[in-house]
Amino acid sequence: MMMPLPTEEQARSQNQEEGERMWKEVIIVGAGAAGLSASACLNKLSIDNIILEKDDCSVPLWRKYSYDRLHLHLAKTFCELPHLPYPKTAPTYLSKDEFVKYIDAYVEQLGLRPVYDRCVETAVYDRAAGAWTVRAKHVRTGEAEEYRARFLVVATGENSEGYVPDVPGLDGFPGEVLHSSQYKNGVPYKDQDVLVVGSGNSGMEIALDLCNHHARASLVVRAPVHIITREVANLGLHLFKYLPYSTVDSLQVLHSKLKYGNTAKYGIVRPTEGPNYLKDTTGKYPVIDIGTFDKIKSGDIQVYPGVKCIRSSDLEFENGTTRPFDAIIFATGYKSTVKAWLKDDEGFFDESGFPAAGWPSQWKGNNGLYCVGFSRKGFYGIAEDAKIVAQDISVVLSSQSGSKPTP
Repeated sequence: MMMPLPTEEQARSQNQEEGERMWKEVIIVGAGAAGLSASACLNKLSIDNIILEKDDCSVPLWRKYSYDRLHLHLAKTFCELPHLPYPKTAPTYLSKDEFVKYIDAYVEQLGLRPVYDRCVETAVYDRAAGAWTVRAKHVRTGEAEEYRARFLVVATGENSEGYVPDVPGLDGFPGEVLHSSQYKNGVPYKDQDVLVVGSGNSGMEIALDLCNHHARASLVVRAPVHIITREVANLGLHLFKYLPYSTVDSLQVLHSKLKYGNTAKYGIVRPTEGPNYLKDTTGKYPVIDIGTFDKIKSGDIQVYPGVKCIRSSDLEFENGTTRPFDAIIFATGYKSTVKAWLKDDEGFFDESGFPAAGWPSQWKGNNGLYCVGFSRKGFYGIAEDAKIVAQDISVVLSSQSGSKPTP
């Protein structure tokens, strides 16, 4: 049976609704913690906005692309998003599931409405109209959509797409090869020789998880890295209120030396620069140790330098050692994909996809371009960015009252 055609009034109403949906004052790209925070802050100021997310859920990195044992490395005090504190009953260090539950409450209580399954393909600034045109594709249907807004907020964050380095011979490795975003737990790897490439927090924790599940875990440490305790990491955030960065760095390094001794004996060289200096200037976070180093000292986790090449199941390391493995897990981080779709940023983002200016000027570009989640300061950096971006947009709107571009 054929459906009746809509009346002229119904069609006009539908077209108006469609136009309102496609025009917003602010378009936010990304429904991770950064995008949700930006939308919440804009909502508090009654600024119309829309979130476009390529995945089918909010915070997909946490829901779908992280390992089971993941917890917040910092205390909940430093990981709150704007306008909603954690429940008093929440533990100090939230688990993955507890954090996702908090995010669900955040979306509901702050009235956020992300539009999911929208992969942004281009964002172009129309100088004549004074507006951004964002073209997106519906992931499920393939349908092309166009959105327009006076302001564009890039909130895809630091961890956008998993990065796997090019290792000679990797294509011929017969075992399992995966990125850390695909790893869930060590159960499938019991009694297997597994190499984790990467010595950041994810790599260290995955190696520990493998060891706890009776896998023979090994770890590639290619560059110097700081190791500090969770308690000292949190203490440092408190001390920043009273002491300069250099002093806090010195105190944390001193404690690390007293706690862990000469880590170079175990293949882990301590950097010459301080942990917070490195985090802010290079994005390289210190390892917050939750038991991995004890396993390294005991020999339960073997440490190797960089991988030189792979020959079938045998891996040759830069120190000349060769050893067979059953699986390789690349905990080699992520890369920003902003440069692939953002046009007309006037050099605001560098080739690595990060703001060229760096903190504290990383949040604002030209022509209504903003970003949230690129300060390399974790959740508290996201909260700071979101608040200042929303406030700045509010000021601009107030100064330009009555000059709204044509949708």
